[in-house]
Amino acid sequence: MLRAIPSTLMRGGTSKGLYFHVKDLPQSAPARDRVLLAAMGSPDPRQIDGVGGAHPLTSKVAIIGPATRADADVDYLFLQVLVDKAEVSDSQNCGNILAGVGPWSIDNGLVCIAGDSTAVRIHMLNTGSIAVAHVPTPHGAVEYEGEARIDGVPGSAAAIPIDFLDVAGSSCGRLFPSESNVDRIEGIEVTCIDNGMPVVVVRATDLGKRGDESPPELEGDAALKARLERIRLALGPRMNLGDVSRKTVPKMCLVSPARHGGTIDTRTFIPHRVHEAIGVLGAVSVATACVTPGSVAAQVAGLTPRSGTQRLEIEHPTGFFTVEMDVRLDGSAVTVNRSALLRTARKLMQGEVFVPASAWRDA
Repeated sequence: MLRAIPSTLMRGGTSKGLYFHVKDLPQSAPARDRVLLAAMGSPDPRQIDGVGGAHPLTSKVAIIGPATRADADVDYLFLQVLVDKAEVSDSQNCGNILAGVGPWSIDNGLVCIAGDSTAVRIHMLNTGSIAVAHVPTPHGAVEYEGEARIDGVPGSAAAIPIDFLDVAGSSCGRLFPSESNVDRIEGIEVTCIDNGMPVVVVRATDLGKRGDESPPELEGDAALKARLERIRLALGPRMNLGDVSRKTVPKMCLVSPARHGGTIDTRTFIPHRVHEAIGVLGAVSVATACVTPGSVAAQVAGLTPRSGTQRLEIEHPTGFFTVEMDVRLDGSAVTVNRSALLRTARKLMQGEVFVPASAWRDA
């Protein structure tokens, strides 16, 4: 027998995944994870027996429900369903999938429309922080069509600006979890940072790379991947993340000088595949590193960090990611007042996803 589960397939930013109401999934995490693995078709490199897209960027899940804190409208739990392993991870946020949470919440009656634009305050359960998505709602409904373009997504759609209010140190406990703007490991300099996403920033040249290689080229370098994983595993405890061998954080970001007029160029391991662009919160963390005195990113970008509001263009394999930052510097210390960016989303399909009834056992 098969069990039908109400769900929506949505593109959020440069990712794609299934969006569920929390009430429609098992409440125990083991049963929930079995159901999601079955829905996506994992573990299988093709995810042929599910709706997953055979890539980490298209094997994602958003679980949304009524807010459990007074200063939010909805709760949002992000889950990464691994493609080739029977694992579901809640160890990080996803700012791309986040872009669809506001529209989904309005479409499904969790948030009332408040005019031509509706602000949706989203409690991100993975880290306990708040994001505010400004969803276009002219004519009493979510508007998905528009003229906003984001690199990594063809065509255009309605703009969804997102403010991140308190994400600094949300996973690691501190913006700079090692309490230093620069660390040394295996003879090279790195910057460990968490402004919504734990990221290790490293010069591409220190790893023998130019920094403009394609994702397949980098993924094909077994020695590079092995070295990055050694560094990642060693830095996990320093970043207050513990043993990260089975976690999807920290992300490893190779940086090099900008090539197309931006602030800095990036290639990001997430952590074992290379992102075709860069994650939303990963871009926010890299942008924050760029405005931090002495950091690897600031050195590579050639910036003189300063206080105040500034716009940074983070280059990635398929274009740019614009991040607006408002920071205050006190010597080498950085306080983040605001991080903001623009995303788009599109509802692709709504109905029911079917899983074997046996996956629901013990739910």
